[in-house]
Amino acid sequence: MVSRMIDIRIPATSANLGAGFDALGLALNYYNYVRMEESDRAEIISLDGTVVPTDESNLIYASAKSLYEICGKDFKGLHIEQTNNIPMTRGLGSSSACIIAGLAGANRLMGNLLSLDEMVNLSAQIEGHPDNTAPALLGGIVTAVFDGKVVHWVKQEVHPSLKFVVIIPDFELKTEKARACLPTEVSHKDAVYNLSRAALFSASLLTGKYENLRTAVHDKLHQPYRMELIPHGREVFDIAYSLGAYASYLSGAGPSIMAIVDDENRYFTGKMRFSGDDIGLSSWQVKGVGIGKEGTTITEV
Repeated sequence: MVSRMIDIRIPATSANLGAGFDALGLALNYYNYVRMEESDRAEIISLDGTVVPTDESNLIYASAKSLYEICGKDFKGLHIEQTNNIPMTRGLGSSSACIIAGLAGANRLMGNLLSLDEMVNLSAQIEGHPDNTAPALLGGIVTAVFDGKVVHWVKQEVHPSLKFVVIIPDFELKTEKARACLPTEVSHKDAVYNLSRAALFSASLLTGKYENLRTAVHDKLHQPYRMELIPHGREVFDIAYSLGAYASYLSGAGPSIMAIVDDENRYFTGKMRFSGDDIGLSSWQVKGVGIGKEGTTITEV
């Protein structure tokens, strides 16, 4: 089979941003890479040694195959080479990156049959919510509401004076477990608490009132419950604030923790690393990242 080959770059994402549970997310300049071309069978290679499924259960492959079927296109197989920089089950959108890679890659190979909005909708239908998939596809900070069929979204640019530092624990936390610990019902008071803070977060970013972010990331829907599954999580929050962070929140379902910092706080990452070592967290990663403004990009090889 003669076909063209494409390279796909998909950003890591950080969802929820504190109070914006299942609605807010941002893309990071921290990427997975996938090379894809049509084939007559499933050929899947992990270039970085990360153990991934090499059959049709591979999430990139399965997502791509589903799009071919939705579009009524003949599908025999794909050759996929993947480089997995985004750590799995750490709250940084690794599964969403695979879904987006498969959908975006298949769409390009078929000649861009789906529009950008259709891709946003379909990816949310597969994942169940758009807080990771939408920013992975679109880039930037995205506010998104999924009504079950359509995602209503707004992409927001972030001022370059902000930087982000992600603290990645040395253990996994599966999303299923992180969701299972959440209450099935919440009080009206707690719902209002979160609603007001999620609104404050977006408005404060838009207007540059970053002093509001510490209050805006407070949450009563998921973080207090998930924090119980993350040893030293509260200590890391406290350290980040003592070093001058505007805000700290659980990235997605956790266990990774994100700090939002002023760019002039030049030594925050190094101090965070040193302080983590001091409390026995030398095996945790501390990584300075920026906003992935472009989202997923595809180039012809």
